[in-house]
Amino acid sequence: MKTEINRNTLELITGDITEQETDAIVNAANGSLLGGGGVDGAIHRAAGKELLEACKEVRQEQLAGEKLSTGEAVITNGYNLPANYVIHTVGPVWNERDQHQEDLLVNCYRNSLELAMTHNATSIAFPSISTGVYRFSVELAANIALQTITDFLTDHDLGNVVMVLFSENDYATYETSLRKIQR
Repeated sequence: MKTEINRNTLELITGDITEQETDAIVNAANGSLLGGGGVDGAIHRAAGKELLEACKEVRQEQLAGEKLSTGEAVITNGYNLPANYVIHTVGPVWNERDQHQEDLLVNCYRNSLELAMTHNATSIAFPSISTGVYRFSVELAANIALQTITDFLTDHDLGNVVMVLFSENDYATYETSLRKIQR
């Protein structure tokens, strides 16, 4: 599914984020930036060992050795990926009692989009952040992601945003959410 928003394009696809030929892809990273499972592990494997070294450097130089905070974003080169950049953001872990986790998920998308623009990216691919091992509901995450992206594209000329979804079920959930937002 593809839609136009203020001269920008928002597209939903199923596929492998490591194969996206966009200026930037977003990594649903853990705070250590040292790789992990799921999307994070796949991106690190596809990018090659240079990505791990770049993440270590970011941690030392930009984060003073600390972990990347939930909702924040940093950028590295894409190395062996078709994308020029990898934007690393840490999604929130689902907890029914924590009311701030939805705001943190908004920050993941907004901060990633802003970072892409500051690096003159005109295309960016996102995974469904926090819906894997972090247990965020795909429906809630879709609503947050697509509303945040739509709001951003309404106010900015970025270009092309692609949501790369893992399964047909995730795609259907995101498609339903996007149709509701478009009404």
